[in-house]
Amino acid sequence: MDGTRISWVNTTHDWAGTVDADHLGRIRRGPAEFAPGGPEHLVLEIVAYAADEAVSRGGGRCVVTLHPDGSVSVEDDGRGTDTRVDEHGHVVKKPVMATKDLRFFDLPETERLPDGHPRRGMSVVAALSEWLTHTNRRLNGSWTQRYEHGIPVTGLQPLRADGTTGTRIRFLPDEALRTHWSLTDDDVVRWSEHWPHLTTRLDDQRRGASRPGP
Repeated sequence: MDGTRISWVNTTHDWAGTVDADHLGRIRRGPAEFAPGGPEHLVLEIVAYAADEAVSRGGGRCVVTLHPDGSVSVEDDGRGTDTRVDEHGHVVKKPVMATKDLRFFDLPETERLPDGHPRRGMSVVAALSEWLTHTNRRLNGSWTQRYEHGIPVTGLQPLRADGTTGTRIRFLPDEALRTHWSLTDDDVVRWSEHWPHLTTRLDDQRRGASRPGP
């Protein structure tokens, strides 16, 4: 799957792009449109990708953690975000954070998430977060990268392999959105009904307790 970028087929994102500032700006100007209901919708945008992986693999797991500092992390056991090597030997990851998801963003009718609102893609989460870290583990390498308001502020930083695959997204929603936080165990039960191939667990570290999902 490696080689020249122009030969890579665009399925979910445009491999030729890295950062679409206009796209991110549009999201930031319309938080009520792109994060209706607040941070829960941002979490669902991420969990939807874990659900995609679970369907393709016949099952999967996901942990949503609420951290004491107000940030949220979503970790799954999928294959990890697609990462390739271009004709110059540079490692390139699919630009899921800073460019639009071609399947959803501009389409009037698209997949609905468990909150009833349309799915728009991971870039919504990145654009509406003060910061976000994307940690990725694949069979061909592992790395982490940090974003601020959707803009990458580091390159791909290599990580030592630990024998696992999957992604971990940790983000701090914009302050205006954090006041609307209301995620509960009942929400996770509803998600499992929507995505039966994915087993999700909520770990609320703010209250010092971890509760399993169904």
